[in-house]
Amino acid sequence: MTRTISAPAAIGVICATVLGALFCVAAPAAVAADRAPMLMEGKKTLYQRVLSRPGAVLKRQAGDGPGAQQPALTRFYVYSRQNIGGVAWLEVGLTAKGKTDGWLREDLTLPWKQQLTLAFTNPAGRERALMFNDRKDLAAIVEADKPASQVQPLRKAVEAGKGDPRVVSEEPANYVDIAKQFYLLPILDAEETFSGQGHRVRLLHIASVSAQEDKKPAASPDKNRASLLTNFRAAVVFVIDSTMSMDPYIDRTRNAVRRITEKIDKAGLSDRVKFGLVAFRSNVEASPGLEYTARLYADPSQVKNGEDFQKRVASLKGATVSSARFSEDAYAGVMTAVNQVPWTDFGGRYVVLITDAGALRGGDPLSSTKLDAEQVRLEALHRGLAVYTLHLKTPSGKQNHAEAESQYKVLSNHPLLSAPLYYPVDAGAVDQFGQMVDTLADAIVGQVNGAYRGEETAGAARTADAGYSKSAAKDDGSRIRMDATMLGHAMQLAYLGRAEGTKAPPLFSAWITDRDLVKPDIATTEVRVLLTKSQLSDMQQVLQSIAKAGQAAQLSPTDFFAKMRSAAAVMGRDPNAINNANAVKLADLGLMGEYLDDLPYRSKILDIDQQTWSSWSISQQQSFLDEVNRKLRLYQIYHDDVDRWVALDGGADPGEAVYPLPLDALP
Repeated sequence: MTRTISAPAAIGVICATVLGALFCVAAPAAVAADRAPMLMEGKKTLYQRVLSRPGAVLKRQAGDGPGAQQPALTRFYVYSRQNIGGVAWLEVGLTAKGKTDGWLREDLTLPWKQQLTLAFTNPAGRERALMFNDRKDLAAIVEADKPASQVQPLRKAVEAGKGDPRVVSEEPANYVDIAKQFYLLPILDAEETFSGQGHRVRLLHIASVSAQEDKKPAASPDKNRASLLTNFRAAVVFVIDSTMSMDPYIDRTRNAVRRITEKIDKAGLSDRVKFGLVAFRSNVEASPGLEYTARLYADPSQVKNGEDFQKRVASLKGATVSSARFSEDAYAGVMTAVNQVPWTDFGGRYVVLITDAGALRGGDPLSSTKLDAEQVRLEALHRGLAVYTLHLKTPSGKQNHAEAESQYKVLSNHPLLSAPLYYPVDAGAVDQFGQMVDTLADAIVGQVNGAYRGEETAGAARTADAGYSKSAAKDDGSRIRMDATMLGHAMQLAYLGRAEGTKAPPLFSAWITDRDLVKPDIATTEVRVLLTKSQLSDMQQVLQSIAKAGQAAQLSPTDFFAKMRSAAAVMGRDPNAINNANAVKLADLGLMGEYLDDLPYRSKILDIDQQTWSSWSISQQQSFLDEVNRKLRLYQIYHDDVDRWVALDGGADPGEAVYPLPLDALP
């Protein structure tokens, strides 16, 4: 019988499990401050960890009478092992501080070698991922030349309710954002392989919960979803360049919002779609007459109606002085929208960047964010935002067009779409720009009004995706509508994932890939590594040392590796690794802690060797160092955002709080 996991349920109960685990422990604890958990085999700093299975009971002594039942997937550290009557027992504690909480039968635990967890991507526009009972069954499909012939019969059987013995479960229909509602799908094992089509694919062994035991009949699920969607709201925040020469575009944006809000207000739906506006310029210290770097003129959560929006943005006009650079601080504008708008009030979340210039790079002294396009994109995705860019290719910026296009394609890249949400406006034509703004606003409003009427856009989105490509669209309007359909469906699934909830179930384990079985270029899951603040700080320290050594070695490239050896010694790294004459890459110096060992990812930074560094030009070396500094800025954002940290031990040890860091964000 195929089981369908319920992510909302898993979140509710697993979070209760994770956050409430401390209060489920009834047995008195023995405190031994000088004790430490057992180390993993071959490791010097990593402790043994296990996750509790259903039915695990924490006892005062190994094999001793009744105890306290533990919620599934509670994490424990292992302090000692004991065998009684042929039964293996583990002495465990919720923290690594020397405080033990009791004993668990080893067969009622799962070893958790690395703190890896799985996060599903938004399922809009793709088939739901299948979870397999056995690795070999999954690998056979992944490595097949024509996987579709094997996957289609499986999927038909699952959707018909007949099931298949090879498939243990299916991905939830709705999307749940792990950054907003943490859920634990621990990865017990991970390996990389190649699909039959030549794509790099990860095979992941996970533990999860199943909705099989929830026997209550679902009363009209479609009707329930339609009812929930009537409360779906959207916010569209324009992030507009307000430097000199931008007045015609500012006026046209105001007119577009006026036209659409008049329609909305007359229909009595002014509470369904809200508009906001952020204006940006550049560094005011370099050009004091600019007045501001970025300013929120209209917060969509505060705007009452169309008339109110116009009042709030009435004073906006182009600057009267020039900026110090042709490129402006566009990332400051986007980050203002990301951080200052209360996006949790809305299900549909759209940012529309409008500019005729490139963005100040993170390494530019005039940049206020110190971020580049990729880091800003990740922060926007963290909030569930889709970032459109309307790039005005005016004649005056001809020399900047290529660089700006490259930046904004990265910024507007969305994991659900095959091409970025980037729309160039040739020659900066105001009429063409206006038509784009009108079409985008109409499309988003149409999505929200459809949701209000209980019309989910799943069918339209999947149909669009089946043959989706930007080149297939006849014009910009068609492209915008196609993108809006896909994103509208994705945001509705995310909204339903937050709004719906079901009972959570017993544990099971399964094998899954991080890519679609038939279309391996599409990601179905993301691997996250759960790092503590001390581990994140350690990575920051290493990257700071690399940045410092690299900067110093630019005048003497052959000294780079020698400086990194010295830095590793100062940080107290493994002397054997530091002094190893065969060490040729940064990774060989043992710079990073063991918490990154054996993770299924490739490090671009640590793969650098002395020969590569010496062969680079100054500009190539600086580009590498800029990437290091951008990572540092991103880690600081993670560190400072208290809402992102999760306590796996119920708060028993604040230092054990973890952040689910995407593998792509690692050094």
